[in-house]
Amino acid sequence: MAALLVLTGCSTWMPGASDKEAINAGRTAVGATVKVVFINVDLQAVADITGFQVADAGNAQAQVQALEDWVNANGGVGGKQLDAVYRRYDASLDSPAAEEALCKQVTQDDRAFAVVLDGQFQDNARPCYAAAGTIMLDATLVASDSQQREELSPYLWSPTFPNYDDVMPALISSLADNDFFAGRTKVGVVVADTPPNRRLVKKVAEPAFADLGIEPEIAWVDTTDQGTLFQGNDAAAVTFRAAKIDRVMFMGGARIGAIFTTVAAAQSFEAKYSISSIDSPQFFVNNPDTIPPAALSGMVGIGSIPSLDVADAQYPFPQGKAEKQCMRIYADADIEFTSREAARVALPYCDAARMFKLAADGADGDLTAESWAQAAVGLGDSYVSSGAFSGGYRVMRFDEACGCLKYVGPVREFG
Repeated sequence: MAALLVLTGCSTWMPGASDKEAINAGRTAVGATVKVVFINVDLQAVADITGFQVADAGNAQAQVQALEDWVNANGGVGGKQLDAVYRRYDASLDSPAAEEALCKQVTQDDRAFAVVLDGQFQDNARPCYAAAGTIMLDATLVASDSQQREELSPYLWSPTFPNYDDVMPALISSLADNDFFAGRTKVGVVVADTPPNRRLVKKVAEPAFADLGIEPEIAWVDTTDQGTLFQGNDAAAVTFRAAKIDRVMFMGGARIGAIFTTVAAAQSFEAKYSISSIDSPQFFVNNPDTIPPAALSGMVGIGSIPSLDVADAQYPFPQGKAEKQCMRIYADADIEFTSREAARVALPYCDAARMFKLAADGADGDLTAESWAQAAVGLGDSYVSSGAFSGGYRVMRFDEACGCLKYVGPVREFG
């Protein structure tokens, strides 16, 4: 069954009486079409600021059009035609105000039934969509936990990424099994400061470290904007250096791993790092000019998203029925990818389109957010992610010989 993911936080916009028309349009599919907005994050400005480089993800707008064409050529969604709308979002300007404005555009101006989220890190974003009754298909590298899906059910779903309260216990236990903590009584933990991560540190991380006899030095990083991200990571490096910590973990995604390793080098701080898919592991390998080699030496962790984790030489592309289906959909639209990493956006988009169609086709009665969610819960084995190991993860390590990350051992189940 696909995992239901929901995030929480204080929204700066809540629907009022004047918003009822937009909310009703979002909660019930009226007419012959169903509108789904696909958000695409523009990372070029971030790359210009940070010097970070990523593999070209291709023409996202063309990918969205290819998915719309495929869905509609195969019966649409619940007997209606899919209207897939492409929206670009500048990651360098990310802030609570910017994400509130984007939410209003999607829910009030576009009147979307559903939205595919990409790169929305702020706490107010998802509650805003949920308050408008808009289904969210989340493709963002940001932490979530079980409490969130209870608070905002049934609106937020992740067709590709696992729940973070499953990831963290698996990561810590795998690090222990692979001697990451050997001989250490302290570990630095850089954490994106969000309500889910606050809960996960208290409920999951701290008890797990206590069982291992480890004292965590928690560095909370404000992810409100680029300035606070860099300031928080810089302060964490200074603190860890003073405490003579030489093992560091990251929690919560939001680019903190990449930023921390960069600013740590400027602070003359070196350590061995853990890694997971939410930290975009391939990014570390692909940026030798900004990520110091010492940051890769001894790196170990877990991965569940091959397009983010390892090169195709380590996990040939494509694999599995779902991934091959998605590649056929794009190939039929004359869209090709040089690598799985280049398809890191296209695969979650495809997952979102496939899952949305399957649930809409199975919904009873009128297509509403509630009927869609009930059908999604019942998908079972009819839906399998194209971009992730099904319900599991693999240990991965940096290999000095190839200068790359490699999976080690079989797929293991979360929890």
